[in-house]
Amino acid sequence: MTLEILTSDALSPVRHGFFTRRGGASSGVFTGLNCGTGSSDQANVVAINRDRVAQAMGVAATDLVTMAQVHSARAVTVTGPSPERVEADGMVTAQPGLALAVLTADCMPVLFADREAGVVGAAHAGWRGALDGILEATLDGMTALGAEGRRMVAVIGPSISQRAYEVGPEFMDRFMDDDPDNT
Repeated sequence: MTLEILTSDALSPVRHGFFTRRGGASSGVFTGLNCGTGSSDQANVVAINRDRVAQAMGVAATDLVTMAQVHSARAVTVTGPSPERVEADGMVTAQPGLALAVLTADCMPVLFADREAGVVGAAHAGWRGALDGILEATLDGMTALGAEGRRMVAVIGPSISQRAYEVGPEFMDRFMDDDPDNT
């Protein structure tokens, strides 16, 4: 089965994609393209899925970089592939040939690029990380690598919809208490 990859013209010509579940080898509760090495899915099947994504992105499987996402405001700079998954929710790099990968279910994947500087970023923006500043931390990391705000573009990928994610008024109050302009 073929992978389904969603892209945005705003990031072109930077190679990128938001992958759906289609084309994955996982089954059962993980049916589809589960790339989570920290999940309880079969490790060999996750490896197959990661190989498929890496191939689609034009990189070796070892150059598909993920993190142990912890709903934080921590963004890290990636200089090369690593067998260790660092605890963070944002990554930035100026290293060609790496593919930064964010895994999401209901949270938002956000991809960033400054094409002129050759700097890219990826963030896992759950409500906690968004409130605490993961997007700002990712942009700061890109700036430290030479990106400039006026040239940066960002694209939000697919995430849970309002219809499928019900919260009470106390949830909204947290955002309003943080900043009254959070409407």
